Amino acid sequence: MPPVETVLPSNLCPLIKSTFGFHVQHANPFLEQAALVVGETTCDGKKKMFELLGESRAIHVMELPQKPDDPDSLDRWDLELRRLRRALEQRFGVEITDDKLRDAIRVMNRERRLRRELASLMKRSPPPFSGRRLLSFQSIMSGMPQDFEQYERALAGYKDAPGDPALASRTRVLLTGVPIVHGAERVLELIEARGGVVVCMESCTGLKPILENVDENAADPVRALAEKYYHLPCSVMLQNDRRMETLRTLAAEYKAECVVELVWQFCLTYDVESQRVRKLAEQELKLPYLKIETDYSPSDSERIGVRVEALFETVRHAACRN
Repeated sequence: MPPVETVLPSNLCPLIKSTFGFHVQHANPFLEQAALVVGETTCDGKKKMFELLGESRAIHVMELPQKPDDPDSLDRWDLELRRLRRALEQRFGVEITDDKLRDAIRVMNRERRLRRELASLMKRSPPPFSGRRLLSFQSIMSGMPQDFEQYERALAGYKDAPGDPALASRTRVLLTGVPIVHGAERVLELIEARGGVVVCMESCTGLKPILENVDENAADPVRALAEKYYHLPCSVMLQNDRRMETLRTLAAEYKAECVVELVWQFCLTYDVESQRVRKLAEQELKLPYLKIETDYSPSDSERIGVRVEALFETVRHAACRN
C-alpha cells in the first residue's frame, strides 16, 4: 500500500488501496492476465479507483442501485446484468445463451450448497474445527472442480466426527462486518488465539453470499441472477434491514455468545451501520458486542488482542451470573 498512497489518499479503505496497489506494482498474476476487469459502484472509493484503473486497463463498471426493496431499482440492476452480458459477448466473440447461464448457475449452486454444509458443522458444540480452518477451505476462485472435491472430502471426514475437545471451552463468536480477504485474516486469527472460536462469519467472505441459491429453472436466468444478488444485505444498501434479520437468524442457529464486528478503516458504510449492529446485539440479542476498526497492518494487534480478551471475560462473567 505505501507506493499507492502517492496516487490515492492515505485515508482510504485498505481494500481499495491494496487492489490498486496490485495494479501499480503489476503484482497480481490474475490481474495481469485479465482481458477485462469488471467493477461495481458499491462505494465512492471503489468507483473512483476503477476510474483510475480504466486509464490503462479494459474495464466495465456496473452501476449498483442501492434501494433493495424498490422494484424500479431491481429493474435497473437487471438491465446492468444484461449490459454486462452484451459487453462480454462483444469483447470475447461468444454467445451467452440462457442454457449456458443455467449451466453456470447449477455449478455455483453446487458450490454454495457445499460451502453451506461445511459452515453448518460449526453449529455443533464443540465445533469440529476452527473458524480459521473453515476459511482456509474457501478458494479465491469459484466454480473449480478441484475445490468441489476438497469440500466433499472435508464433509466426508468431518460429518460424523466428534467435535474438537480443544474448542469446547472457547467463546463462540459471530463475526460480522467487512470481508476478510486473502492475506488479511489477522483479526480472525487474533480472536481464536485469545480464546475464541469463530463459529459463524456473516460477511461477504462468509455466509452472506451463499445463504440462498439462484433459481436453476427460472424462465429468465438473468432475472433470477439479478434477484439473488440484488438482495444481498450489503452495508451500501438503504434500508439494510435484511442484514439485521440475517444476524438474528445466524446468532440463534450458531449459538453465538458474542458479536464481533470488523470494520476496515475509512469504510464509512460499515462504520456507520455498526451502530445498528451494536444495538441489535446488546439490546435485542443480549450478547456482548465488540467493534474492531483496523487496516491490514499488524501494528495494533496487541491492542486488539487485549480488547478481545476483555470481551471474552465479559461473556464468562455473564455466564457465571446466569
